[in-house]
Amino acid sequence: MVHGTRGLGPQAHACWRYRDPVEFRTHARDFLADGLRLGLRPMYVVSADDAAPAVGELRRSARLDRALDEGDLRVTPLDSAYADDAVIEPGEQVDRYAAATDEAVAAGFAGLRVAAEVTPLVRTAPQAAAFTRYEHLVDRYMTARPFSALCGYDQRVLGEDTITRLAVMHPHANSDTAGFRLHGSPLPGCAAALGGQLDLCGADHLGSALDRADLPVHDATITLDATGLEFVDHRNLITLAEHARSRGATLVLRTAHRGAARITGLLGLDGVRVELPA
Repeated sequence: MVHGTRGLGPQAHACWRYRDPVEFRTHARDFLADGLRLGLRPMYVVSADDAAPAVGELRRSARLDRALDEGDLRVTPLDSAYADDAVIEPGEQVDRYAAATDEAVAAGFAGLRVAAEVTPLVRTAPQAAAFTRYEHLVDRYMTARPFSALCGYDQRVLGEDTITRLAVMHPHANSDTAGFRLHGSPLPGCAAALGGQLDLCGADHLGSALDRADLPVHDATITLDATGLEFVDHRNLITLAEHARSRGATLVLRTAHRGAARITGLLGLDGVRVELPA
C-alpha cells in the first residue's frame, strides 16, 4: 500500500481512491511533477467540469506551471483520451496509450505519464467489468514500455466492491481491502504477477479477478510470477487451480513462499506446480 505518489518509478501504475477531489488533484500534481523530473511527458485526463480546478492545482508546481505554458503538459478531456462514456474496448484503449507513448518518445521524452480521473467510465457494471480488464491489460503493457499512470476513483460515487476489483489490478494502491494484487510481470514466460496475501479477505475477489484478467496460456500452462506472494490459504489455491483447469492448463507458481508448496501437496492438487527458487 502506498501513501503518496512520488518516487513510484517510470513504469508505475497506481490506483487512488478518494473522497475529496482536492486530495486527488494534489496527488495527481505530485505524480506528474515527479514524472516530468524523470523526463516523462505528463498528461492529465479530467472531465470538463474538473479542468479548471485541476489546472489551478498544477500551476502550484513551478515545474508543471512552466510545462503548461510551454505545451509539454497536456490537460486532456476525458472523452478524447478514452473512447466515450460507454463501455470501453480494453485492447483498443491500450493501443491508444501505446500510440501516445510512442509519440512522446519520438518527441524526445523518456516516456509518457498520465494522471486520470476515470470515475465516469466505471459507473455501471458493464463499464466496470470492461475497465477492470483494461487496467490489467495496460499494466502488462507497462512492464515493457515507458508508460505510467495514476488512476483516480471517487468513493462518493462508486461502491466499495467496484473499487476493490479495480484496485487489485494495480501494483500500487492507497488501500488494500482485497489483500492481493494481480498485474503485469516483467519476468519472461509469466502471464501475470500475483502478490500480497490470499486469505479470506481476498477469497471473494480472486475468481473474478482471474476471469477479468483472462491470463494467457502458453504450452498448456499459466505461469504466475508469485515472488511477491506473502501468504495463500487452501481456498484461494483451489480457486487458482480450478481456474487453470477451466482453461485446460496447469498452474505454475514461481514463489519463495514454501507454504504454497506444502498446501499443494496436502491437497493433492495435480494441476498445480510450485517452483521454489534454487
